[in-house]
Amino acid sequence: MRSLQERLKLANTLLAPYAVPHEGLLGRNDNEPEDDTRFPFQRDRDRIIHTQAFRRIKGKTQVFLAGTHGSTELTINDHVRTRLTHTLEVAQISRDIARALGLNEDLTECIALAHDLGHPPFGHAGEQALDQWMKKHSGSFEHNEQSHRIVTVLAEHSKLFPGLNLNEEILEGLLKHRTPHDGNGSSGLQVAGCRNSSLEAQVVNLADEIAYTGHDCEDGLRAELFSIQEIQSIPIVDQAIRMAEPRGTSLRGAIIHILVTDLLGITEGLISDHGIQSPADVYACQTPLAGFSSAVQGTLSQLREFLWKHMYLHPDVMARSREGQAIIDQLCEQYMITPDQRINALMKKNHSALPEAIKDYVSGMTDAYAKSSVA
Repeated sequence: MRSLQERLKLANTLLAPYAVPHEGLLGRNDNEPEDDTRFPFQRDRDRIIHTQAFRRIKGKTQVFLAGTHGSTELTINDHVRTRLTHTLEVAQISRDIARALGLNEDLTECIALAHDLGHPPFGHAGEQALDQWMKKHSGSFEHNEQSHRIVTVLAEHSKLFPGLNLNEEILEGLLKHRTPHDGNGSSGLQVAGCRNSSLEAQVVNLADEIAYTGHDCEDGLRAELFSIQEIQSIPIVDQAIRMAEPRGTSLRGAIIHILVTDLLGITEGLISDHGIQSPADVYACQTPLAGFSSAVQGTLSQLREFLWKHMYLHPDVMARSREGQAIIDQLCEQYMITPDQRINALMKKNHSALPEAIKDYVSGMTDAYAKSSVA
């Protein structure tokens, strides 16, 4: 078998010149000996998927959709997405885009697999509730920052260092991860530090948006929150339906295909127009290099508005969101009065104030565990 260095060198010949090389450029916070067989980002991927935080996202809501229409039970249909299935879809789309652009697939996959680790129970409604509660205690909560905190502080891999000691490219990708769902209205923006994200991180931003756009259309139709005739009024959906019908394939798949194809063409053009020849050029660029065409951005905005009106703000979805928020509030308040022994352990281990330890503990719960923990 070739040595690790020989295989790294060979694998790097298959990357575009602007991709992050397989050995990485920024390193780890704590130096470690190299693995005998795995590339650095392969090791990081394995550390991420073996965390408790990764396993728990299988029990966290993506969007509340009741198994029985109109039910008051705080449950989700077995066939709609959870944070875990969404994460796997983002990782798949990210790797496909990365391969087509000659980027580092392993790095892209790592960012994708870790990007939602910090989400609390009960979806974005749970995040809003936890943020509001933390603000009362001079803090805040944001799931991207919590994802970063999990892999750098809370998760355990070795007694020699805190967190997972991942490569810095992954940590930057988590801190700079933004989609329209995160509230700033656009993808791929610089939000941490003064330099641009790697192209791999920018791809994950857009793959996240592509994934939830496709699966939310599918889940909303299955839950009968809107009809195919209603959503077909959006140009990209009409185009996707006409594309899928001759092959008998899904609306979701056609939407993803349209978005990925557009992204690849626009991104290749932006890379060429800016004369990008190295990762340093990517970092120095003042604007995102991965993106959609203006036409696709326009019809995506229409689709987002449709989904907000007909799905995310649907009375049934909102009712379940409010129930989830009430559970978050009640949990945080009861732990302020009587901290759980695990919260005390978090305070001691991480030198945390009580509200921060409560935030770390509650945000890590699954929906079911949060419900069962309410006094």
